[in-house]
Amino acid sequence: MAAARVCETPGCGKEATLVCPTCTSLGLPASPFCSQTCFKSSWKEHKKLHMLVQGTLALPGAPASGDYNPWPMFQFSGKHRPHRVTEPKRRTVPDSVPQPDYAVTGVPASEERERTSTQIAVLTPDEIVRMREACRVGREVLDLAGRMIDVGVTCEEIDRACHDAIIAAGAYPSPLNYKGYPKSVCTSVNEVICHGIPDSYALKDGDIINVDVSVFKDGMHSDLNETFLVGNVDEAGRHLVKTTNECLEAAIQMCRPGVRYRDLGDAITAHATANNVSVVRAFTGHGVGALFHCNPTIPHYAKNRAIGVMHPGHVFTVEPMINEGSYKELMWPDGWTCTTADGKRSAQFEHTILITDDGCEVLTRRAPGSSYIDRR
Repeated sequence: MAAARVCETPGCGKEATLVCPTCTSLGLPASPFCSQTCFKSSWKEHKKLHMLVQGTLALPGAPASGDYNPWPMFQFSGKHRPHRVTEPKRRTVPDSVPQPDYAVTGVPASEERERTSTQIAVLTPDEIVRMREACRVGREVLDLAGRMIDVGVTCEEIDRACHDAIIAAGAYPSPLNYKGYPKSVCTSVNEVICHGIPDSYALKDGDIINVDVSVFKDGMHSDLNETFLVGNVDEAGRHLVKTTNECLEAAIQMCRPGVRYRDLGDAITAHATANNVSVVRAFTGHGVGALFHCNPTIPHYAKNRAIGVMHPGHVFTVEPMINEGSYKELMWPDGWTCTTADGKRSAQFEHTILITDDGCEVLTRRAPGSSYIDRR
């Protein structure tokens, strides 16, 4: 999971560090703002969202039926729509479970302190042991989600099951309240590129869905995701998912000491282009460990200018997002859900990778013999 949230105030564009408390209390995805000044200047328009959810405002163009539509003036790019969040309150985490610094405030202060640094952490042997354990838990939880995928299962049911499994393992779901994110995993359906917020949407025959799992255990974060097929997916959808997984594997084959991080994008783009699909540019892989997101930054597209060279002890994610059509994206008003600009489908796969003395170790690899295309 990787995204920089920007202030919701029109024309601002600064990185957001505050969230609207009323949105949180109403069970809405937290609206991001960079400062109290921007929050106050946007309040007149922003409060209409609260009124709409509370049923005290009807905007022109709102559906006459009982269909849920929190943003009636927003132009969606595809067919997927937000659905009601039937479990609006943030899921609880026992005090006995160690939690990252943002668990209460929503602000990852430790990441903020490292923002200007260009250093890439080299994990100690003890940190690597703890990293493997965090990745083992993440793998088990994503496998659980994969076994759940079926027609009629809701995204919230997946989120609930993953949350409970993470807590049972003595870990914390890393996305929960990270910069205000309201759920414990991300569920991205069809044209949603990434960071889809689990809601009451029930999976349909022919859908594809990405489930992104990240856990914080013993002071370390793991991060991984897969795209799953729901029922009878058409050949084009299966090709997209298969190609996306192959793009990730092409990058992993390059990972060893001395390789430039920027070069992974060349391998990913070459395979994507050969299969007539495109590589998303707006989101990247990233360092992971004691911090959820840190150096290095790893773009997935060719001819990027990322800095850094792989060394033993580096741990990072590679997580290419591959689209059927244009690489361009469209962000929903919730500030998290990012879809393709043309409404065509998108797929993603992600692993957490450790650079070793003579190559790499994929810390989130599946058990031998399991299929990428259908985990049931």
